[in-house]
Amino acid sequence: MATVANTRKNASHSGIDVIVSRVASALIGWNERRVTHNALSRLSDRELEDIGLTRADIPKVVRKR
Repeated sequence: MATVANTRKNASHSGIDVIVSRVASALIGWNERRVTHNALSRLSDRELEDIGLTRADIPKVVRKR
């Protein structure tokens, strides 16, 4: 009987683990996109041109990240 109870407890924790993992992944992705956007926004138009981008390209680049 104790084995069944432990298995159930672990099963519910694994569901919570999945949710926490997905939330953590979403937050990490959001932060990486934010950092990338900020870094590209700080570049001058000339620097952006050197890497083949324009200011209008920044949101597209960030979304692909």
